[in-house]
Amino acid sequence: MSQPTFGVIGGGSWATAIVKMLCENQSKIGWYHRSIYAIEHIKKEQHNPNYLSSVEFKPEQLLLSNNINEVVAFADIVIFAVPSAFVGGELEHLTESLEGKIIFSAIKGIMPESGKLVGAHFHDEYNIPFEDIGVVSGPCHAEEVALERLSYLTIACANETTAQLVADNLSSNYIKCTTSDDIIGIEYAATLKNIYAIAAGIAHGLGYGDNFQSVLMSNAIREIKRYVKKAHKMKRDINGSAYLGDLLVTGYSTFSRNRMFGNMIGKGYTVKSAQMEMSMVAEGYYAAKSALDLNNTRDKKARIPIIEAVHSILYKGKDAKKVFKKLTERLD
Repeated sequence: MSQPTFGVIGGGSWATAIVKMLCENQSKIGWYHRSIYAIEHIKKEQHNPNYLSSVEFKPEQLLLSNNINEVVAFADIVIFAVPSAFVGGELEHLTESLEGKIIFSAIKGIMPESGKLVGAHFHDEYNIPFEDIGVVSGPCHAEEVALERLSYLTIACANETTAQLVADNLSSNYIKCTTSDDIIGIEYAATLKNIYAIAAGIAHGLGYGDNFQSVLMSNAIREIKRYVKKAHKMKRDINGSAYLGDLLVTGYSTFSRNRMFGNMIGKGYTVKSAQMEMSMVAEGYYAAKSALDLNNTRDKKARIPIIEAVHSILYKGKDAKKVFKKLTERLD
């Protein structure tokens, strides 16, 4: 596959950033939006009306459609970049065959219907070979891509040639890409770090300072290591950019929607009111339940006190101040 065609599924900030990156290397990109209004706005005004509106596109470079089948039919490589909670709903409209397609997930979450990673879902439900499934991971915020600030991506796929192909098409003078074969570990890490970002936000909202935040993040990366090791044991450097780097940028950045969500919870917002206040989905909310449920199905569970604390606040209505007071006794 010398010069593959790409299709991006999703109209949010991360999908917009991925399309921007692909536009640096591709003459035509398929782009699926649910919203006809957004499509017409992009065609006329040359930017997404709802997300990363500073990014300008050339409409002639885009195959814009609110029909997911049209974009899938166009593309050799399909990148899904919608919140995990909404993937199932989008796939319900899919009638175009995925046979022969390469599927990449830029979704940082677990499928709530099945508790599976997105890659595993496509393998089990659509018979996509694992060597044709990959992951686009950070550390990378969409907002900094929009500003063309130097950013790094990790492209994971069992097929090294495919990983490099996708990396080449996302790379530019402001995007550096590395490749990996740790698809499962990176997909889990990308999911779990959103939970820890919520924890960091809750801590900030409660008034904890930088000293505690550093301990929280130190414990979080070790918790990721324990969790991922139970899920898929292999040799990996947990301090690499796709693991520790992605955790840090999500836990500390003002661009982090999960940290913002947690901050509101720490300040006393209810889950519902915090969700209504935000214009974007905080993936960590859904991940907290899926990750805990999945861990509880294992014979040998990983020790995950931070995930348990966040889950008890978000899903059991426990008092954040009391939960974090207890959590401080379990960290080191």
